[in-house]
Amino acid sequence: DESSGYESESAGAERAAAAEGGTRGRQRRARTAFTSEQICRLEKTFQRQKYLGATERRKLAAALQLSEIQIKTWFQNRRMKLKRQI
Repeated sequence: DESSGYESESAGAERAAAAEGGTRGRQRRARTAFTSEQICRLEKTFQRQKYLGATERRKLAAALQLSEIQIKTWFQNRRMKLKRQI
């Protein structure tokens, strides 16, 4: 049985399984609540460059105290938002 490392995962999966009539489903991760400072820094970085390399992503993640995956996902979502606006 694989675990993502989140403490609430096993309890949530059991509740989800009970709610789904016994089928075992994966619980979704809680949505990240970015602070206004983090969003401001992410937006400024996005204005300069739409895509981040691994090094830039690592540095930004460390500076904002976020994971690299959160940075990567934020940039993907922001590019899609830009695409919809255009």
